[in-house]
Amino acid sequence: MTGILDARLKKTLTGGDDGLTLKDFTPALSVPEPEWIHVKTAQNAGRQVPEDALRQAIVDNLSLIMDPEIPINIYELGLIYGIEIGQGGAVAVEMTLTAPNCPVADALPDMVKRGVLQVPGVESCEVTLTWDPPWSIDRASEDARLALEH
Repeated sequence: MTGILDARLKKTLTGGDDGLTLKDFTPALSVPEPEWIHVKTAQNAGRQVPEDALRQAIVDNLSLIMDPEIPINIYELGLIYGIEIGQGGAVAVEMTLTAPNCPVADALPDMVKRGVLQVPGVESCEVTLTWDPPWSIDRASEDARLALEH
């Protein structure tokens, strides 16, 4: 019996004979693309930016991305675990989501990457999604926690 259930679950997750997948049964949430604060232009695309200014510009852009279920930006919510800036404008972002079954699990990491790549001085961006440690409200900023209480 377990083999039959496993086969049915696999069909549901990957698309069975009816063409439906798990995403067909979960509500769709959209994350609107922000108007980025820092944007590359022809004049500033190749310029060198000090690391602290580059980090702040990245944080500025990431602070525009709102969690679709909680009305707080993903940076203040504590979903960004780390931002590493390497040589030549290579940026690595480690992030998580509020839950592994988040309906925007595909969209948010892509939006984070687009937001980082908009920043003058950034040449490449790699976004890593992690579940360790799991997100909790303790990771949110004090302002975010206060906003959630009201």
